[in-house]
Amino acid sequence: MTRRGWITKEGVIPVSRQCILAGVSRATLYAQQKPRPVKEDSLLFSRLIDEEYTRHPFYGSRRMVIFLETAGYAVNRKRIQGLMRGMGLAGMAPGPNTSKPCPEHKVYPYLLRGVPVVRPNQVWSTDITYIRLAHGFAYLVAVIDWYSRRVLSWRISNNMEATFCVDCLEEALRTHGKPEIFNTDQGSQFTSTAFISVLNREGITISMDGRGRAFDNIFVERLWRNVKYEDVYLKGYTSMGDLAAGLSRYFTFYNTERPHKALGQKTPDVAYRLAKHGGALIVDRFPSREKETEPAAPEKAKSGQRRPAVNEVKCAA
Repeated sequence: MTRRGWITKEGVIPVSRQCILAGVSRATLYAQQKPRPVKEDSLLFSRLIDEEYTRHPFYGSRRMVIFLETAGYAVNRKRIQGLMRGMGLAGMAPGPNTSKPCPEHKVYPYLLRGVPVVRPNQVWSTDITYIRLAHGFAYLVAVIDWYSRRVLSWRISNNMEATFCVDCLEEALRTHGKPEIFNTDQGSQFTSTAFISVLNREGITISMDGRGRAFDNIFVERLWRNVKYEDVYLKGYTSMGDLAAGLSRYFTFYNTERPHKALGQKTPDVAYRLAKHGGALIVDRFPSREKETEPAAPEKAKSGQRRPAVNEVKCAA
């Protein structure tokens, strides 16, 4: 305790060097520091970004900068990128690099394009979303049955580690059996060894969204929109405890009372229990381009003539 008191941030000698000289672990020193408070304007920007992203999930950082400028806030793109990264948000529009899997983890192909989902427990899916609190934020993960849109399990956490995702998956399996196919995005939580090992243990076929495919996991995205507009934005939860109690009430309402247009105005519980009124089908809205025609081989040069370059373009006479 006394030796830690020798170390000062204002000293000429770097803190790392001071720790070595005093024989104090830097981890011990940093553990005693109070967490840096979140700036009020960061909470405001995060709230605005969350609301706009829920309305327009295809917005990336560039469009968010324009949106905030229109709302009267001058914020540079680098800061918006940092806030969106911390919230786990990325534009859903088709294109490269919209999903950042862990390079060391295996990525599985998407198996559900054009496949009719005709029964409960045929396909389950999961995803993570950002949930704002009055003075902070949380992350919500849920497992949903595609046929009935029923929420089978959910968890909240104050970080994006894989543990709470695995707990959510285990609860769904324990309570509702197991699906034939389980679909996720390529996030590191879902490609992690801990998560994949549970699916392999149960003999479940694994499917993962294609990179930049906005509609591959659309049923969970629609769930997030409903959760936020019908509960989170209206209630303005202040703590993790309040959020957990509120979401428990909402998901009970969502499953047992709220009629769903895609289910013929039946509830997810009814569709799941009776195996009627439900169904799903992902249509390929963005088919891949046909293979481009191979460029013609360059013409052979006649005797005494220069051979045409490969990138030369002929002009019409």
